[in-house]
Amino acid sequence: MIFITAVFPVKPEHADDWPEISREFTEACNAEPGCKWFFWSRSVNDPNEYVLVEAFADGDAGAAHVGSAHFKKAQETLPAYLSATPRIVSQDVDADDWSELGEMRVGS
Repeated sequence: MIFITAVFPVKPEHADDWPEISREFTEACNAEPGCKWFFWSRSVNDPNEYVLVEAFADGDAGAAHVGSAHFKKAQETLPAYLSATPRIVSQDVDADDWSELGEMRVGS
């Protein structure tokens, strides 16, 4: 599985609207056959930053994602709302889904 985390610094005047600005792209990504998840969280440290967490089944799914029409459209439209280039960590991991955080197990 390819696991990706990226930090998107959004211009302050667009930060509150980022979920709607990125909605079409997000929905299209989540509909990709090889996408395991694709979701945003707003940083608790900086209200102008959004953290994207995404995962794809394998390299072929990742390549299909980057080659998709909606990805190309996002490359053209989303940077206008950003204050800087997003930062990313992308790794192949030996997993195919989330694992439980055993150190904080809930219940017995």
